Amino acid sequence: MKIVKKILLLLLVAFVIAQFFGPEKNEGSLESVNAFLEETKPPEHVKTILEQACFDCHSDATRYPWYSNITPVNYWMADHVKHGTKHFNVSKWEGSSVKRKDHKMEELIEMVEAKEMPLPSYTWSHGEAKLSEQQIEEVLKWANQVRTMYALAPRPQ
Repeated sequence: MKIVKKILLLLLVAFVIAQFFGPEKNEGSLESVNAFLEETKPPEHVKTILEQACFDCHSDATRYPWYSNITPVNYWMADHVKHGTKHFNVSKWEGSSVKRKDHKMEELIEMVEAKEMPLPSYTWSHGEAKLSEQQIEEVLKWANQVRTMYALAPRPQ
């Protein structure tokens, strides 16, 4: 029994020490999404959906809840954000080609249509990010309009 207590005490000490370390946070400004919003012109209700369900993981302006300061949750969240911004980062929209932007919008449509985004692990703690059928339809309608705009845009020869 003494060995179990020593192991538990050692684990507790390691847990406490781990709280002093953590990954770098993705805390840019929401202004970083302005180019995306200005170009894609989402209606106000779609913009709200994007802010609540997408921008935390798909921009350089993540809003961190209080529990994101607890190790190992902070590493788990940092990994989600890293992967999210790697695949689709609206803060890096301005420098992308029309072809890339169109492809990213196509991916957005596929993921939202398949109900793979937002991730269930995100909606557990962010209930406002869980999309209703109507919200899904609104996002898809807007995204398809954006793709139409890109299809009509002149492309470099």
